[in-house]
Amino acid sequence: MPFGIRFPRLRLIIVGLAFVAQVYLFIRIRRAILSSHKSDRFKSRAIRLAGAGIVLFFVLNAYLLFLQIPWVDPPIAAQVGLFYPMAIWNFGSLFSALLLFLMRLAGGLTRLIVRLSRGHSARKASPVNVGRRRFLQAGVGSVAAAPLLLSGYGAAYAGKAYDVESFSLPFGRSLRVVQLTDIHAGIYMTREEMRRYARQVIALAPDLFVLTGDFISNSMAFLPACVEEMARVRPPYGTFATLGNHEHLWGRPKDVGACFEEHGIPLLNNAHTVIQTAHGPFAVAGIDDIQWGHPDLEAALLGLDPRIPTLLLSHRPEIFPEAAARGIPLTLSGHYHGGQIKLSLPGGDVSLAHMRTPYPEGLYRINASHLYVSRGIGTTFTPVRLNAPPEVTLFQLA
Repeated sequence: MPFGIRFPRLRLIIVGLAFVAQVYLFIRIRRAILSSHKSDRFKSRAIRLAGAGIVLFFVLNAYLLFLQIPWVDPPIAAQVGLFYPMAIWNFGSLFSALLLFLMRLAGGLTRLIVRLSRGHSARKASPVNVGRRRFLQAGVGSVAAAPLLLSGYGAAYAGKAYDVESFSLPFGRSLRVVQLTDIHAGIYMTREEMRRYARQVIALAPDLFVLTGDFISNSMAFLPACVEEMARVRPPYGTFATLGNHEHLWGRPKDVGACFEEHGIPLLNNAHTVIQTAHGPFAVAGIDDIQWGHPDLEAALLGLDPRIPTLLLSHRPEIFPEAAARGIPLTLSGHYHGGQIKLSLPGGDVSLAHMRTPYPEGLYRINASHLYVSRGIGTTFTPVRLNAPPEVTLFQLA
């Protein structure tokens, strides 16, 4: 199955790219400060301050990627004054550095072409146009700032403004289902945010509420608040959950299951349950994470009458062909966040997720079986979302 780069290696690549970007930006900032008309004392202090800020943000971001930050519900001052500025800088600076490098490369190539076209004949150097130089410097500064502004928008607004996606699908039973996935409870998904989503789910009045993994970001310390908020939803046929990769990376499935059980939510890990309704029974089955766990679809369906319509919960969608082969009418998944940061081009959407899997987001069909891959509500690596808004998904099954 096409999982691409494994999670630890991906983190190393991201940190490595971020390090190169920070070094390059510091060099450009230092040159800009030295070329100013300020005093030497001012220049020295400005360079030190810029260097200290870049180092601080880089170290904190690397710490967040590799180590657990069990700061449950940090105050708004810490979010606004530290966590979000750090995230915005570290994401935006990658593209700022890339744009500055490309502009410098293009400028160098242009000058080389001009020199070659003039030949080797001696020419009197043209006087420096100070106004033109300042205009170009301002333009370069604006271009370098654009990714940071876009990153700020993606974290402050686009990462919070969710959609409610609604679908009507055949299932064999009349049923109203709401799915949440990839909550990633942590410093960027606080209890208050999770409560907002729980209230939205309650307002949709589902018969069944399902959670398809990645409940935490990088520490089990965030799990109790997540489960408590999701347990506010009390649909007639219950709430069911299944494991994601983050529960394996940052916790233990046994502990996760105990926390859910304490709040009355069954965790379906290679298991199923049959629910009786006035229109006949249906089943909800769940499997472990495909890459980091021990998924077993056969065990999940063991003893289940194949005539009973079954809703399969799988954090990753790559199980879909096997589920369709077994006649499962609907599989619900997440994991890929819809790309989280996505470009929509004439030839199709482009993101890391779209390059890693045939099921990055949306609705898919094989014969009579359907798969839906939700964009989820949380984020990973960075709180920035662009062109891939969070979603609460409502299914009207019939």
